Amino acid sequence: MPKVVAPETRRQDVARAVLRIVSRDGLEHASLRNIAEEAGLAIGSVRHYFDNQADVLIFAMEELQRRIDTRIRAHADKLLDRDAGIDRRAVTEALLTELLPLDETRREETVLWLTFTFAARTRPEFRPGAALMQDAARRLVSRVLDEARLAGALPAGIDTALEAGRLAALLDGLALGMVLHPGGIEPPTALRILRRHLRDLTGGGAGTGGAADGDPTPGAPTPGDLLRDGLALGGRD
Repeated sequence: MPKVVAPETRRQDVARAVLRIVSRDGLEHASLRNIAEEAGLAIGSVRHYFDNQADVLIFAMEELQRRIDTRIRAHADKLLDRDAGIDRRAVTEALLTELLPLDETRREETVLWLTFTFAARTRPEFRPGAALMQDAARRLVSRVLDEARLAGALPAGIDTALEAGRLAALLDGLALGMVLHPGGIEPPTALRILRRHLRDLTGGGAGTGGAADGDPTPGAPTPGDLLRDGLALGGRD
C-alpha cells in the first residue's frame, strides 16, 4: 500500500529541495524539473502541490523565514521568562547572531536570503517575501529599543529610531561582507564587533578603558536587560 504523505509535509519537502538547489547551484537552476529531481518526485507531483514555479519559490522563501523565526522565538521566550535563571546577555547575543553567518547553517541561510533579496530587484513576485524578511529584524530591533528607552534602560536623550537603524545596518553589513568576502571577517571578529556595538548602545563605555568586549560595565544595563525589558513591555498594547 502506498505511503500516504500529508500535503503540507510534501510541500515542505519540496521547499527544502528548492533551498538546497538555490544554495548549491543558484536561483537560475531552480526549474520545476530540477526541483522535482532534487525532491525525489515526479514533476507532475510538484505541479499537484504548486500552481507554477513562482509559487514553489515563494513558498520556499516562506520556509526560510520560518526556520529563522523559530530559532529567534526560542531565544525571545527565554528572555521573557524572568525566572529562567539564564545569562540574559548571552541569550541576547544568541538572538541577534541568528542573523549572522557564524556557522554553516546560518551561512547557508544568509546566502539564500541575499539571493532572494537581490532577485527581488527584477522579479516582482519575490518583493513581498524579501521585504518581509528585511523588515522582520528591523521591527524587532526598533520595538525593543523604543520600549527600552521608555523603561529607562538606555542613556537619556538617545535617538532610538536612529540606533535601531544603526544596529540593523550593522547586522546587514556584517552578513553581506562575510558571505561575499569569505575570510575577510571571521565569525569571532563579527561577534566582537556586535558586542562592542551593544556596549556602546547601552552606555557600557566600549573603547574607553572599560571592561573587555562582551563584559558589561558594572552597574550598566546589559544588552540582555535591554532586550528583556523591551520585549516584556512590547507585549503591552
